[in-house]
Amino acid sequence: MAKYLAQIIVMGAQVVGRAFARALQQEYAASQAAARARSRAGQQSAAASSITGMSLQEAQQILNISKLTPEEIQKNYEHLFKVNDKSVGGSFYLQSKVVRAKERLDEELNIQTEQQKQQPPPPPPQNTET
Repeated sequence: MAKYLAQIIVMGAQVVGRAFARALQQEYAASQAAARARSRAGQQSAAASSITGMSLQEAQQILNISKLTPEEIQKNYEHLFKVNDKSVGGSFYLQSKVVRAKERLDEELNIQTEQQKQQPPPPPPQNTET
């Protein structure tokens, strides 16, 4: 009787072990797929950061932008550019930072627009009335 009980316990442990190993493999594969998807989306943004020498967060802080809207970017850019004009006692360095921040945010808007174009449109809603 004890022999059969030990065999049942060993077989049960093997079944649970295989299921656990399979679950780990599936989780690892899903994690790798998600990482690849994130890196594809992040590569363009990272490239833009390296080209302009400024991160997206830094550009948003410079222009005091919370949401990426072209109107808000342009409004804040124009104000900060005029305020930092050298002819009115401003700083050329700060003015150039404002220009670089606008360039970086414009690039991010272009990236987001391209990504939205590449995504398939959502299916039309179906009538469920019968």
